[in-house]
Amino acid sequence: MSQAQTNIGAGDTQGNSGTVMGEAMRAARPRKSQGKKQQPGKTDPRRSATQSRPAITYEDAERLCPHQGLADNLARTFALDGVDMTAIREAMEQHVIQTAEVLQGALNERAMAMHLQRIVGAYVGSAYGAGSFYTQKVTVARDETTKIANDHRDEDRDGVLGFESKAARARQFAAEMGLQAAALLAAADGAVHAYEHVVGEAWKPYQSSGTDSSRTVTRRAATEEMAAFGG
Repeated sequence: MSQAQTNIGAGDTQGNSGTVMGEAMRAARPRKSQGKKQQPGKTDPRRSATQSRPAITYEDAERLCPHQGLADNLARTFALDGVDMTAIREAMEQHVIQTAEVLQGALNERAMAMHLQRIVGAYVGSAYGAGSFYTQKVTVARDETTKIANDHRDEDRDGVLGFESKAARARQFAAEMGLQAAALLAAADGAVHAYEHVVGEAWKPYQSSGTDSSRTVTRRAATEEMAAFGG
């Protein structure tokens, strides 16, 4: 991709903001779906929906959210409060570890692992969602700024009234969303590290086996419960 394509700044008035948002566009590439194509034939719609939903990994969120350097650049260019991703990560890691220590007496190892797996999954999913939204807003900012660039290309033609401020607002909003995504990514990173510290193995997103065993589990539970009555 050429510099002209990645720089969403429009003329000298955009300056550094165009360069920063161009970098943001390169960093915020949407993840390709890894869902498998469904085979022809009759399937349970609920089961198909579950199987076609890919698990979200920390790396997926990381690809969409700004890193510390980009977050610093966005904050500086758009005069926003910066995000200390290291401080957020460390604080979140300590928080999750302390929570696990409080629950240690009430949960066995398996239950603790399951609980933390869900907690970390929520943080990672939140970061992924914020990163996806940020990516969309970068695209909107690019499109709005490109309109201005096209309008100013003909020097004898005035730009459309209101487009300049609209493009500026789009760039500002995309920068704000980028900083939020960076903060949530740092929180997810801390939660992932805490999981490994407590459980002793790397966190992985929950993936359904695709087997609808709910009825079997229900029947087994009913049998065991009836056995508790004796007789």
